[in-house]
Amino acid sequence: MEHINWIHNIPFFSIFLAMLCGILTALVKNGRVAYKIHTAMILIVGIMSGILLVNVSAKNEIFTFMMGHFPAPWGNELRAGPLEALMATTFSIVMLLTVSGGSEFIFNDVVPEKQPLYFIMLNALFGAMLALVYTNDIFTAYVFIEINTIASCALIMAKGTPQSMVGTTHYLVISLLGSGLFLLGVCILYSITGHLLFPQMKEAILEIIKTEQYRMPLLVVTGFMFIGIAIKSALFPFHSMLPGAYHSAVPTSSGILSGLVLKSYIILGIKLIYCVFSEQVMDTLKITDVLFAFGLAGMVMGSVYAMKERKMKRMLAYSSVAQIGYIYMGIGMGTRVGMTAACFHILAHAITKSLLFLCCGKFVEESGGKEKIYHMRGAALRNPVAGIGYSVGALSMIGIPLLAGFISKIYFATASVFSSGKMAAVLIVLGVSMVLNALYFLPSVIAIWTPEKEAEIRPRPSISPAFAVSIVGFIILNFILGICYRPITHIIQMSIELLVQ
Repeated sequence: MEHINWIHNIPFFSIFLAMLCGILTALVKNGRVAYKIHTAMILIVGIMSGILLVNVSAKNEIFTFMMGHFPAPWGNELRAGPLEALMATTFSIVMLLTVSGGSEFIFNDVVPEKQPLYFIMLNALFGAMLALVYTNDIFTAYVFIEINTIASCALIMAKGTPQSMVGTTHYLVISLLGSGLFLLGVCILYSITGHLLFPQMKEAILEIIKTEQYRMPLLVVTGFMFIGIAIKSALFPFHSMLPGAYHSAVPTSSGILSGLVLKSYIILGIKLIYCVFSEQVMDTLKITDVLFAFGLAGMVMGSVYAMKERKMKRMLAYSSVAQIGYIYMGIGMGTRVGMTAACFHILAHAITKSLLFLCCGKFVEESGGKEKIYHMRGAALRNPVAGIGYSVGALSMIGIPLLAGFISKIYFATASVFSSGKMAAVLIVLGVSMVLNALYFLPSVIAIWTPEKEAEIRPRPSISPAFAVSIVGFIILNFILGICYRPITHIIQMSIELLVQ
C-alpha cells in the first residue's frame, strides 16, 4: 500500500473545506450558526496551514499535488512551498481576527435573513483566495479569480443600501475588465504553448524566447495578464472602484477586501513571474519596468488623493492604493531582494489595513453615523481600544520603528541598492510617500484623541470582548512583524529561491 503524505494533502483539504462549509452554510437559516461554522473552518484551515508552514520550511521543500492523481492534461495541480504556506497561514489569521472583531458590524448592518448568505460568500471568498495561492494551473486560477470577484461583490452589497449597490456595480464593472483581459491572455497563451500547467508553460515560453518565435504574441499575452492582475489588485490608475466600494461596505468587508483580496491577485502574479514567465522573460519584455513605474505613481497619487479626502473610510481606501503601489514597486525592481520586500509588505499591509478598517467602523458607529474625520473628535477617548488600534495602524503605515510598516520600508530602501538604475527613484519616492502618509494619517489620529466640546459629549459605549481581542491581536502581530521580522524574511527569501528552480 502506498504511503500517504498527509502534509501534502493540506492545500487540497484547505480549499475543499472552505468550499464545503459554503455549501453547508446554505442549509443554515440562522446567521450566528453560520458565523460559528465559518469560524470553525478558519481555525481548522489556519492550524493546517501552520503545520504545513513549519513542515515545508524545515525541509526547504516545495511540492505539487495532483488533484485525483490524474496527470495533465486531464488532471489539475496544486503547488505548495514556504511562500504559499506563509500566505495561507497569514490569510487565515487575518480572516479570523477581522470576522470575529467585526462580527457586530455584520449582525447590525446586514438584515437577519441575509446573514447566512453573507457567510456563504465569506467561505467561498476564502476558498478562492487559497486556490489562487496554491494553484499550479492557469485556467484554474482564472476560475477562482471569477469566484473571488463574485464573492467580493456580494460582500460589498451586503448592506443593501443604494450607496452599496452603486459601489458594487462600479467594482464589478472594473473587476470584470481585469478578468476579461486575464482570460484573453490565458486563451492566447494556451494556443501558443498548448499547456495550462505552470511548469510546462514555462518550458514552452523559454523555448519561444530562444527561437524568437511568437515574440510579439507573447508580449501581448504578458501585457494582457499583468494588466488584468493590476486592475484586479487596484494598482494606480485602475483604482477608481475602491473608494466607493469600501466606503459603502460593512467595515468587516472593507477590511477583508483591502487586507486580503487584493493581495491574493498579487500573489498569483508573483507565481506567474517565477513559475510561468521567468525573471528572464519579464526582464526581456520590460514588464518589470512598467510595473515599477506604475508602482511609483501609485505610491504618490494614492497618498495625494488620501490627503484630499475628508471621510475616513475613503481616505483608508486611497491609502490602500498607495500601499499597493509599494508592493508593485518592489516587484518592479526586478530583483529577489525587491521581491522579498514586496512579499513582506503584503503581510504588513494585510494585518494593518484590516485593523484600521475595523477601528474606523467603530468610530463611525460612535459618531452617530457621521463619516468625516472632523466629526470623529473624541472617538478614541470613548473607545480606547479602537483608538489605540487605529493609532498603531496609522503609525505602522507611516513607518514608525518597531512596527511592521517600518520594516517593509527599510527593506524597500535596501532593495533599491541592488536595483541597477532605480535606486534614486525608489529612495526619492519612498521619502515623499512617507511624508505624505504622515500628512494624512497624523491629522486623523489627532482628531480621534481630541476631546469633544462639552455640548457634544456622548456616553462611552460598551466594548465587546470579541472586538477587543481582535484589535489586541492585530496590534501584537504588528509588533511581531516589526521586531521578529528575520524568520519571516528568511522564509520569503527561501521561498523565492525555490520558486525560481
